[in-house]
Amino acid sequence: MKAPALFLAHGSPMLAIEDHAYTSFLTKLGEGLSPRAVIIFTAHWMTRKPTVSAVEGTYKMIYDFSGFPRELYEVVYPAHGSVEWAERVRERLAGVAEAVADPTRGLDHGSWVLLCRLFPKADIPVVQASVVPWWTPKQLFQLGEALRPLRDEGVMIIGSGGTVHNLMALRWEGHAEAESWAAAFDDWLLRESAAGSEDVFHYEEKAPYAKQAVPTPEHLAPYWIAYGAGDRGRAPRVLFRDYQYGSLSLMAVSF
Repeated sequence: MKAPALFLAHGSPMLAIEDHAYTSFLTKLGEGLSPRAVIIFTAHWMTRKPTVSAVEGTYKMIYDFSGFPRELYEVVYPAHGSVEWAERVRERLAGVAEAVADPTRGLDHGSWVLLCRLFPKADIPVVQASVVPWWTPKQLFQLGEALRPLRDEGVMIIGSGGTVHNLMALRWEGHAEAESWAAAFDDWLLRESAAGSEDVFHYEEKAPYAKQAVPTPEHLAPYWIAYGAGDRGRAPRVLFRDYQYGSLSLMAVSF
């Protein structure tokens, strides 16, 4: 069975230990999936060239955040890598760019906070991949396109980031009502993606509130990769949508 191509917001690292509607959604989503392997592009690994983790054995944990409860630093997700699948990814990307293999990179929170919810048994091989946020959205889309055939082999492709990610604009009172500008940006992104419009790749000039929603490109970069890996002619399907702190997007999209 063809494996899905998904964009999943990873929100705050607290996602790993909190219980709310989004964590329940992720748990239920994972219960219906059984991929042969997972390729996850994380916004928290930025490189100059596409890079994949060619890890043999169990990943080390990367706690790439500060100021959170001790409980979060005690989370261990024993995902195991796959040199074989990492090499398959590099082969598929060869037509787009030279991809680098990294045998030492650990699993950062852009990956493990989602994976521990989706696949708590850590029994599916994981290939973590970097993003090159300096690439254009169209280039990132084409990278995803190159990987699309792997889905026919049962490989699930995840882009892990956030469509709206402006930490300076957060309202810390918790589940604050969504900011109108954040919702407007996501509405535009989804509409243009569904239409297959080239305008979507020029969101910086075309989208409402683009600079406010996306002050830096790394968290949106995985969206373009997942979009490229999706089925052509099929509109993206929103599986979940909510906002924390007014504007931290928690959105899950199937391509």
